[in-house]
Amino acid sequence: MSGTEAEPVRWGILATGGIAASFTADLLDMEDAQVTAVGSRSPESAKRFAERFGIPRSYGSWAELAADDELDVIYVATPHAAHRAAAGLCLEAGRAVLCEKAFTLNAREADELVGLARSCDRFLMEAMWTYCDPVVRRMTALVHDGAIGEIRAVHADFGLPGPFEPGHRLRDPAQGGGALLDLGVYPVSFAQLLLGEPADVRARAELSPEGVDVNTGLLLGWDTGAVALLSCSLTADTPMTAAVTGSAGRIEFPRGFFHPDHFVLHRPGHDPEEFTAPEALRSYQHEAAEVMRCLRAGERESPLVPLSGSLAVMRTLDAARAEIGVRYPGEG
Repeated sequence: MSGTEAEPVRWGILATGGIAASFTADLLDMEDAQVTAVGSRSPESAKRFAERFGIPRSYGSWAELAADDELDVIYVATPHAAHRAAAGLCLEAGRAVLCEKAFTLNAREADELVGLARSCDRFLMEAMWTYCDPVVRRMTALVHDGAIGEIRAVHADFGLPGPFEPGHRLRDPAQGGGALLDLGVYPVSFAQLLLGEPADVRARAELSPEGVDVNTGLLLGWDTGAVALLSCSLTADTPMTAAVTGSAGRIEFPRGFFHPDHFVLHRPGHDPEEFTAPEALRSYQHEAAEVMRCLRAGERESPLVPLSGSLAVMRTLDAARAEIGVRYPGEG
């Protein structure tokens, strides 16, 4: 982007659903961010969204939004089945992109998107807010410094009770439905933040009549001997907690591990130590701040959410889907 650090970063919002609304609300509370335009495939939806949040311009197509030269970055908040097309359109139009998770429908699409960003010389980042959270970053630093020794196991889960009706996007194969891509991406990303890409992926799932996973368990393994036991569900309200166990201690996250306000470090011979959030920013604001820092620094990807990590997570999700037999339209 051009200009000085004092100038606000101008955002475009692509899509008008619930997560787009939450992200926009957080952006509007940031002094160095400016929500300039919103785009949707429905002109009426874009106009209502713009009126709701006081956004100056609304567009009735993704292409019109992408063509707006007064935007520094576009936040893509469609269902993940549309991420490749929407983010790709924005990159080709010369926009930087923050793309919601799961990054794409599969690893092939993710690889195409990363390649496009690099060929267009544009910034691209997956909106994995967990990686930008200061509490998670503190935990990662402690683990890397050896606070709990060598990692032996990671446990994490994310489940919602439903029920989700047959027409809901989470049950629609055409929209990349299922627990794994919508919810399982969090436990998988959490484990791979600490251990990298696994050497072995095992999975088992219950499938819906439409052919998407609704209750899924994963066992990931690494050559170090470390394992991760992860689960996701559209049929059960799981604890939504996480734990990292090492040879010299463990770290436990409370419910909502993917945007935590604290964690507890347990080590033999020591009292439990609680680490809390050092600042008042809300979770979406942490990832937005990282995007804006990168744009001002002229960086093409974030060191906190590297594209190599997003690609690795998509490969793991692909391997898990191969294990449970979930295929989406057009994948063959």
